[in-house]
Amino acid sequence: MRIIGGNSGGIRINFPKNINLRPTTDRCKEALFNILNNEFDFKSIKILDLFSGTGGISYEFASRGTKKIVSVDKNIKSLNFIKKFSEDQKFNISIIKSDVFMYIKKINTEFDIIFADPPYNLEYTKYLTMINEIFKKNCLKSDGYLIIEHSSKKVFNKIQCFNKSKKYGDSTFSFFAN
Repeated sequence: MRIIGGNSGGIRINFPKNINLRPTTDRCKEALFNILNNEFDFKSIKILDLFSGTGGISYEFASRGTKKIVSVDKNIKSLNFIKKFSEDQKFNISIIKSDVFMYIKKINTEFDIIFADPPYNLEYTKYLTMINEIFKKNCLKSDGYLIIEHSSKKVFNKIQCFNKSKKYGDSTFSFFAN
């Protein structure tokens, strides 16, 4: 796994093998950032990375100059890794140890992009809860996206705020907008 773009593009991310995570593949990250690059000025946006895991998505934004990045996960080993890697790379990433669903209930900040990469085996109803709570709390700017990475077996296109989806093998990015 590596950072694929920006000032730190090419830097390897050597995440410990003893933590059971499924990081976003380099191919998927490249495709996602090709989409986002056409719609956002990375230097002027706020990012919320939910279920941040390895921190790969947060690093991609930081490498592209994003200054306001919040990474939320409940796994202390993941967060310790993100903290150390961010310090080594001089990335300004705020790290929050919390259950994502509890964090969303307390959120009081607007973000341009909220990215969520929950475990693929998360119950469909939990995805719906997360989506509904984010839009109910108005924590997404009017021209922003909630982007959820999920198994291609799950489909969200019947949800009112659904905008589009992009499939890459077993992974799909679903975009939701106001």
